[in-house]
Amino acid sequence: MRVLIGCTGSVATIKVNELVDQLKTNNFEVQTIATKSAQHFLKADTIDCKVWSDEDEWDVWKDRGDPVLHIELRRWADIFIIAPLDANSLAKIAQGICDNLLTCTVRAWDLAKPLLFCPAMNTHMWNHPLTAEHINKLKAFGYIEIPCISKTLICGDSGTGAMAEIKTIVDQVVNLSKGKV
Repeated sequence: MRVLIGCTGSVATIKVNELVDQLKTNNFEVQTIATKSAQHFLKADTIDCKVWSDEDEWDVWKDRGDPVLHIELRRWADIFIIAPLDANSLAKIAQGICDNLLTCTVRAWDLAKPLLFCPAMNTHMWNHPLTAEHINKLKAFGYIEIPCISKTLICGDSGTGAMAEIKTIVDQVVNLSKGKV
């Protein structure tokens, strides 16, 4: 099975390398979309899969009949995971905004295939009333939440908002691939 990982501007993006490695260990093919903000945290030269960026969307398409990257990625993937999903991208997706490769791919996603999302943000951002509204909207679309966890965050605040553990995410993908979810 093919897994597409979308990563956004959360510091939890530092865990994407581990997520890719664990998925590949479980025999999944993996590609990644990194938003511009995610690229700040992602060490693309150390990740063991193709990493797509906004620039690739425009480099692939030159003329009528050329592939459209966000459509090609939708076609390629069996499962889409957004890990981590920061507050900014959560809000964009909930409102249908398509201003980068990741959000265009989400908007074009085939709703018959699973899309999982792993929120990750500061505790105070998590506790903001808009967050629950946006999470519920994504779940209403049929997307599957892998809930964030409580811990002391890198910024020093403690509470809910940290991305789920990599094992939890991988276990969910494995179960989906076996039809157990």
